[in-house]
Amino acid sequence: MKQIFKRMLQIEVGYTTKIEDFIKHSGPKITYTKQPLQNEFFIKSHPLLFEQGIRSVDITISQWDEVPCFFQTGERSNVPFDIFAASFYLLSRYEEYFPHVKDLFGRFPFRESLAHEHSFLKRPVVDLWAQKLRILLQERFPDLKVPVRQVRYTSVIDVPVSHSFGHRGFFRSGIGLFLDLFSLKFRRVAQRIMVITRLRKDPFDNFSDLIEIHKKHGVPGMFFFQFAQYSRYDKNISTENNHFRYLIKSVADYNKVSLAASYSSFTNFDLLKDEKLNLTNVINRPVDYVRLRYNRVDIPETYRNLVDAEFTDDYSMGYTHETGFKAGTCTSFYFYDIPLEIQQPVKIHPFAAHDYALLKLESEEEIFSELDRLHREVKNVNGHFITVFSNELLGTEQKANWLKLYSEMIVRYYV
Repeated sequence: MKQIFKRMLQIEVGYTTKIEDFIKHSGPKITYTKQPLQNEFFIKSHPLLFEQGIRSVDITISQWDEVPCFFQTGERSNVPFDIFAASFYLLSRYEEYFPHVKDLFGRFPFRESLAHEHSFLKRPVVDLWAQKLRILLQERFPDLKVPVRQVRYTSVIDVPVSHSFGHRGFFRSGIGLFLDLFSLKFRRVAQRIMVITRLRKDPFDNFSDLIEIHKKHGVPGMFFFQFAQYSRYDKNISTENNHFRYLIKSVADYNKVSLAASYSSFTNFDLLKDEKLNLTNVINRPVDYVRLRYNRVDIPETYRNLVDAEFTDDYSMGYTHETGFKAGTCTSFYFYDIPLEIQQPVKIHPFAAHDYALLKLESEEEIFSELDRLHREVKNVNGHFITVFSNELLGTEQKANWLKLYSEMIVRYYV
């Protein structure tokens, strides 16, 4: 209820379970229970929020003025479904507690989601429900003032690997050159040699271009640097490399720098704390924000670890290879830990599009058509439009010029 009323609608509300206090109140009031008391605004409750733990829930999708919804209520309710229980189901990621087949990296697949199954993944339904609730409340209580939220934009740059060829040391460069030759990747061999001999800039080193784009258009960027030891899935350059450290410091002078947690730290809490501490020592300022490698989240353990490591904000809520709103919202929210029955002090910022989800589209027109669609959904509810791009893809030669496309996207949606 705090999420819907306070954070989405910006309405201050009070709560009571005492009937006499409720009856005495002279202002707008709502009952959320099985039966209304008088003729007040009434939302009939589903059992979900009055239970503990996880259980299988029967879900039937219906429409509320062309917006999908579930947990339907009877005719006496002023809202045709339990908006609070349905919102909680999506925001808490209730469905991820059930047994499911994880993907290669241990993630919840988008095809397993209720939103994908019923074709509302591309819509921030929780925000849409909140807006429709606002309309009903203002019709019932004409004096109720509801502030208009401002649309917010955040551009996230993920930096899992800062350089493709440069600053990798003699041994790693030699192995890489040998593997490229063995695989007959002669163009890559030429690129590698030119970068190592400083005849050409490393393709992943596009940080000055990105900073200039953000600076030119007055758009604050957020860079998440991986600062971890080499492993199977973590292939950044050495954290002891002075060029790498200087790069992070220089980016931090212009944009916010936070941690892209390594794949190895996912199951190693001490390693996660060490990565945070080491990055903090480089930039000499607190590191409170985090992104998880491959957007890998295991509900609820991942968020418990982030809280224990004293992170305050997470930017991993979304699907890497599919656009849309994983938690059904484009508004930041606090994670609710169902087994512990507490709201954890970590704020989740859901993103709408990851660049790798756009790779499957054939042309720039298709890419912008998809981004337009998502941006329009966010703008309609005055939400928070978050995109995630990696310096890797922005520096890779593809059918599309991704750096140019990124610059056009900033102008199109952020300015």
